[in-house]
Amino acid sequence: MSDRREFLKAAGAALTTSIFTGNVRGANDRIRVAFIGTGRMGTDSLKSALTLPNVEVPVVCDVYQTNLEKAIAASGRGADGTPDARPKAKGVTDFRDVLADKSIDAVNISTPDHWHAYMTVEACKNGKDVYVEKPICVAVDEGRKMVQAARKYDRVVQVGTWQRSGTHFQKAVEIVNSGKLGKVAFVRTWNYGHQKQDGIGNPPDTDPPAGLDWNMWLGPAPARPFNSNRFGVHPKEFSRFRWFWDYAGGMMTDWGIHLLDIVQMAFNETEPTVITGLGGKFYLQDNRETPDTLQVTYEYPNGMIVTYENRETNAQSMFKHGYGILFHGTEGTLFVDRAGYQLVPEKDSALEASIPEGEEGKRENDALLDHWRNFVDCVKTRKRPASDIEIGHHSTTTAILGNVSYRSKLRLDWDAQRETTQQTEARHMLKREYRKPWKLDV
Repeated sequence: MSDRREFLKAAGAALTTSIFTGNVRGANDRIRVAFIGTGRMGTDSLKSALTLPNVEVPVVCDVYQTNLEKAIAASGRGADGTPDARPKAKGVTDFRDVLADKSIDAVNISTPDHWHAYMTVEACKNGKDVYVEKPICVAVDEGRKMVQAARKYDRVVQVGTWQRSGTHFQKAVEIVNSGKLGKVAFVRTWNYGHQKQDGIGNPPDTDPPAGLDWNMWLGPAPARPFNSNRFGVHPKEFSRFRWFWDYAGGMMTDWGIHLLDIVQMAFNETEPTVITGLGGKFYLQDNRETPDTLQVTYEYPNGMIVTYENRETNAQSMFKHGYGILFHGTEGTLFVDRAGYQLVPEKDSALEASIPEGEEGKRENDALLDHWRNFVDCVKTRKRPASDIEIGHHSTTTAILGNVSYRSKLRLDWDAQRETTQQTEARHMLKREYRKPWKLDV
C-alpha cells in the first residue's frame, strides 16, 4: 500500500496544478464525474447527475460487486430508466484508482459515513471537486480537516444536504426571516417511528458474502468480524451500518442533520453553545448500538432553544408526519417537511393560515436534481455551492455534539471558534483514531 500511496501523492501534486484549479469552465465543457459508493443514495445521485447536460459518468466504484454491477447498468440508462445511447461506466473496486485518474474532474462520495472525510481530503489533494454525502464525517476534527483541504486545494465541495436547494424549504426560511412568525424562541425537530421490538435482529458474525471486500469496506474503522447488520442494506429501510458507532451516528446524524441544517439556515446560525442529550436503547432488542429513544436540546447564541427528538416506539405526532420542523413564533407556527409547509396562526394573529399543495416524492427529486445542478454550475464557475463544505461542517458538528452529549452523559458548553468543549472529559470524543495504514492528512 505504501507504493500506491506514493503514487497518489505524486499524482495529487500534479493534478492540483493541472486540473482547472481556480479556472472558469465554459458552459459547454464536459464535466466527468466518478461515483464512489453506489448503494441507494449513490444511485439516486447518479441518476440525477445523468439528467444534467454536459455531465459524463465514465467510472463507478464500489467494494461490493452487486452494487457495482447495478451502478454500471444504471449509468447506461436515461432519466426514465430505459436504455439510452450513452456508454456504460467502467466499474472499479478501489477508490484510489478513481483519484489517480487524471481525466476525472469531480467525484461523488456516497460511501458509509466513516469513509467520507478521508476520501474527500484525498480527492481535494488529487485535484477533484467533490459532492459528499451527509453527514460529512464521524468526528468533529475530521470535518475541520475537510474544510481545510477544500480551501487549501481550491476545490468546490458540495455536501448532500439537498433540502437547501428545495424551493419550498427556501420559502419557509424566507417566512422565518421575514419576521411574520414574530419572535421565535423555540424550534422542534423530530423523527418518530414504530418498529417491532426485534428491530433488525441479532444475526451472528459470519464470513462476508462473495463479491465484498470487507477489509476495504472497513477502511479506517476498527477491524471487526463481518456481521450482516453492520453492512446490510434493506431496500425498504435505512442502511443498517448507521446503527453502529464505528461507522455513523444513528438517526441523530443521519436524519437529524437534515432538519437541524434547515433550522440553522433559517437563522443564519452556525452552531449551538449548549447541548444536552438524553436517551438510551430502551425498547429494541437487536444488536444495534445507537439509541432507540433520544432527545437533544440545543441553545443558540440568539437565545433560541432547538430540540431534536427520535423514538422508535410511537409514530404519533401533532401533524401526523413522521418527521419535520416546527418553528414556534409569537404570531404563529410554521411546519415544514419534504412535502411542503403549513402556517398555523396564533389566536388574534394577523398571520394567514397556508397549506401549499405538494407531492413529497416529486419535491424530493426536484430538490436533489437542483442540488446537483448547483454543484455542476459551481464546478464551472468556481463559486461556493449551496451546501458548501463549511456549512456542512457546521450542521454535521451540531448533530455529532448531540451524540457526544448523550454518550458522555454531560451537558456540553461548546466553543465554536476553538471547536472544543469546556468539559475536558468529552474532548476525546471529538476526534477519531484511524486504523493503520489509513491516515487523515491535509
